[in-house]
Amino acid sequence: MRRALGYIRKCSIGGLLLALSFVAASARAKPTPAPKATAQSAFLPTDFAGWEMSGAAHQSDQPQVADPANTNVLSECGFRLFESANYANQDSKLAIRAIRFQDASGAYCAFTFFRRAGSLTEEIGRTAAWDGSHALFWVGNTLVDATFDHLTAMSTAQLRELAADLPQPSGSANIPPSLPGYLPHQDLEAGLTRYALGPDSYSRAGGVLPPALVDFGAGSAEAITATYSTRDGSGYLTLLEYPTPQLAAARLRAIDTFLKAGNTAQAAWPQALADSHPDTLITRRTGPIVAITSGSFPAAAAHRLINQVNYQADVVWNNPQGYIGEASKVARLLLGIFALIAIVGGTAILLGIFFGGGRALLRTLRGKPASALDETEIIRLKLGE
Repeated sequence: MRRALGYIRKCSIGGLLLALSFVAASARAKPTPAPKATAQSAFLPTDFAGWEMSGAAHQSDQPQVADPANTNVLSECGFRLFESANYANQDSKLAIRAIRFQDASGAYCAFTFFRRAGSLTEEIGRTAAWDGSHALFWVGNTLVDATFDHLTAMSTAQLRELAADLPQPSGSANIPPSLPGYLPHQDLEAGLTRYALGPDSYSRAGGVLPPALVDFGAGSAEAITATYSTRDGSGYLTLLEYPTPQLAAARLRAIDTFLKAGNTAQAAWPQALADSHPDTLITRRTGPIVAITSGSFPAAAAHRLINQVNYQADVVWNNPQGYIGEASKVARLLLGIFALIAIVGGTAILLGIFFGGGRALLRTLRGKPASALDETEIIRLKLGE
């Protein structure tokens, strides 16, 4: 027993020494460096329509790098990634700055914010604005700012190829906002429309109402401010869209209260609202959309304009027969059960008549009684013989 205990002690001490030597060797070994995070994949093409990228593209996931003066606006629009690159085509130069956003609504928000007044509309991507040698367009969830050193007859077509080469997001991220579709087209100054997803982008783009009154924090509020010019004057149509009609109704009550209070020291109006004619300040709700008119055009024109805004919900019927109540469902279930019983019972009767009648007919043709009950057959063993 003592020899066994001694052997065990020796093994334990040896194992302990081996473990200590392994720990010491591990401590002397150099630590393995952690793998570096890979850079986000570039989305600007290396070449398109004869243009070749000169040098490397620059990327950043910080909005202040893309535009230090409008960092909050880019964040409200859903900023994700900024990339810039220079291109050359023989002696021509082209500088491109591109920003990717969370979805198409963010790209459109940034497009309307950075679009310069008086720019010309072009068909590049989804919408484009030309201002001399400078072009601004958006496609999918990407906003592109392109500056040529000099324009040619093919500059527009070349940017169309660039728009086609940009990667597109999948699913709902590629769906543009629906709110601009509710703007009436007659007398609309399209180049002055501003779409906002937050208080900074709304107020800095010429929003009529105070941003706090719009309450962008209520779910996912959206706002669009459109300018209309008529023969009798000009004014604004503001559309606010909220996630639910209940939130829109609450905002409408708050806006009506604010407008009825007037331009006082306690509730100071923005300049665009203070310059409006009192009869032009009209509000209306249609579904989750709140519409407000302001400006200098007559009350009749304001009424006609605001009445053209009508929310249309897409209704999809899961059941072609429409809504079915619980009582109707139970009644239909019982009728189905009774119908199934009648079908099974009728089938059993028909099968009985077919097989039973056929057997009886066959026996009759053989000269036997139709039923086997009428035929007595006795087996005799004749054991007495």
